[in-house]
Parts: sequence; C-alpha cells; structure tokens
Amino acid sequence: MKGIYLFAALLVSMNVSAQLTKDTTKWYDKIQLRGYAQVRYNGLLQTNEDLECEQCDRSWGGDNDFFIRRMRLIFYGQLSPRVYFYIQPDFASSSSATALHFGQLRDAYFDVGIDQKSQFRFRIGQSKVPYGFENMQSSQNRLPLDRADALNSAVSNERDIGVFFYWAPTSKRKLFSSLVSSGLKGSGDYGVFGVGIYNGQTANRPELNANKHIVTRVSYPFEIKKQILEAGIQAYTGKVTLVSTSSGVNYATDKLYDDKRVAGTVVLYPKPFGILAEYTIGRGPQFDKTLDSITTQRLHGGYVTASYILNFKNNVLIPFVRYQVYQGGKKHELDARSYNVEDLEIGAEWQMSKYFELVVMYTMSSRRFEDFANQDNYQRGNLLRIQAQVNF
Repeated sequence: MKGIYLFAALLVSMNVSAQLTKDTTKWYDKIQLRGYAQVRYNGLLQTNEDLECEQCDRSWGGDNDFFIRRMRLIFYGQLSPRVYFYIQPDFASSSSATALHFGQLRDAYFDVGIDQKSQFRFRIGQSKVPYGFENMQSSQNRLPLDRADALNSAVSNERDIGVFFYWAPTSKRKLFSSLVSSGLKGSGDYGVFGVGIYNGQTANRPELNANKHIVTRVSYPFEIKKQILEAGIQAYTGKVTLVSTSSGVNYATDKLYDDKRVAGTVVLYPKPFGILAEYTIGRGPQFDKTLDSITTQRLHGGYVTASYILNFKNNVLIPFVRYQVYQGGKKHELDARSYNVEDLEIGAEWQMSKYFELVVMYTMSSRRFEDFANQDNYQRGNLLRIQAQVNF
C-alpha cells in the first residue's frame, strides 16, 4: 500500500509540475529569430550601362558596383496551437536613388486557426499576396537573383495589407514545409486553396481608392514515386490608382484603372532535375506612346526555369537556366511604364554550408521600357552578376 501511495504522490507531483510549467510559460519565450543577408556585385562584364530593371534590382546599370540587396531579420512564433505571428523588417531598403539601407517593414501578420490543427486559417496583416509561385517563394530560396517581370509586375514587393483565408490538410501542410526545409526550393505554405481581399496599392503604401482587390489561388502538390509535382492556377481583380505620372502625359481623371490577371503554374521539384514554369495574361494600365496617354491594355508573359541539384561531400551545386518574356505595363512605375522584355539567364548556386551560399549568374537581356520622357528606350546588353548570401 505504501508503494501505491508513493506512486500516486509522484503522479500528482508530475501533473502539478506540468501545470505550473504550462501556466508560467510566457508568450515571449515562444519568439524565435532567424534571417539572411545578400550582397551583390552587378558591374562585372557589363556591356550596356543604360540597361536597367527598376523593379528587379536597382543596382543594375550605371556605375553601381557592390550593393546590399537584402538584410532581413525575421521574428516569428507559435503563440498557441491556433495563433502564429510573423514580423519581417528589411534594413536594405532604398528611399531614393541616392539613399540606401533604410529599415522598412516587409511582413507583419498573424495566422488564426479555425480548427485545432489550423487546416483552416485566416492570415491578417501585411503579407505576400497569393499570386504566382515565384512571388511567394522567398528570395532566400529562389535560384535566379530576381523574380521574373511577368508575374512580379502584378504585385511590387509581392505584399499588401489584407485578410487571406487558407486551407490545406495537415499532410499537405507538412509537404509544403518539407519542400522548403529539404532544399527543394518550395514556395512555402500558402494552402491548397486560398482567397483574400487586400488594398491593391502594394506594401507600405496607403490605399488610394475605395475599391479592394480580390485574389484566389488553387495549388496542389502530389507525389509520383520519387518525384513531386505541383500544379496551380491563380487570379485577381481590382482597381489600382497610379501614384507616379509625368507632367504632360494624359491619364484618367481619377488615375483609376482596371487591374485583372490570371496565371498558371507548373512545378517539377528538382529530384535532381527540376522545372518551374508560369505564365500570366490580363489587363492593366500601360503607357501608350502613340497617344501620349496611359490606357488600359492587355498584358502577357511568363518564364521557365530548369535546374539540377548536384550533391558532393558537404556541398550542393545547383546549375540553372531561365528564359522569360513579358509584354505589358508596370503599374507601380512612372507612367505605368510600357515593357517588352526577353531575357536569358544562366547561372549556378553553390551552397558551401547551410549558412553560406554563392550565386553566379550571366544575364543576356533585351528590354524596351518606355514612359512619357523616354519614348524610344530600347536597351540590349549582358552582365555577370554575383551574390553572396549568409543565412542565420
């Protein structure tokens, strides 16, 4: 009997201890920190200093040499089984062409699970808009140094403030997570199905009209033997207010334009050979030099990226090639600048360890980008680009 009493007392003691531990755990004990930094050099073997890409990387062209592209710190944590938060500032933002390395908010959101496993959840705050695989893929994981023009022109900086609903069964959420953690260059967990409403003026900009953008996306990953494939389709609709126009250009009185797109995505994850392809069509504001006006026009474009993972000793080498085209406007740029793009990029990512990687990429670019002041601006050129990245 004495042994039974002692055993019972031990169980009670363990239960009380567990309760005390549970009750005294503070929310700040659940906060985690990680981040990464990227330093680039774009001036090697540059054949045309007038070849630029404002939305890609402002260190293209001119006399730019060394450039801190990103300096990110990420604060995140699972506060409870159904509440998660994520805050990401960047300390390498540019406030102008002559002022670099300002701090700016990228992400600030929290997820609220509807069920115990958070298979159904709402994401509230400033976060990535679920449009385009490469847009949602972190630049920490992406192979080419910049996102392709066609998909990225939909959402500058990929983010906006809104409310998004995501659903995915637990098995698919685990698969989404593993596609990133295992080095297969996944996009992250944005659900099998997503739908949301957001401002439409992009991150860190105030809303300028009473209209909201609505986006929806379906993307389904599945395994076939040792291969993993993912197919998706996404679309959004809304109205955007232009924020940058030249004196003398003609535009709608309220600067309000239709902004509608649909895109398809196909992914063969690199095991070891991989392919990522996306294509978008839609309508949006674009400068028309024949009328000296900004009008609503059709747009289209896409890209295909092929890669191959090589493992040797403790290193990983991933050679890749990407071909992209885009014809349309960029609503976030001056006069909804008109673009006609054709690029071929060949490169390789060398992962020396999980903490450091180096990307070398040769870009062959043909770009026509025109606004009211530059109506015959066709630039063609090549450049070798190098990026060093540290992960922590």
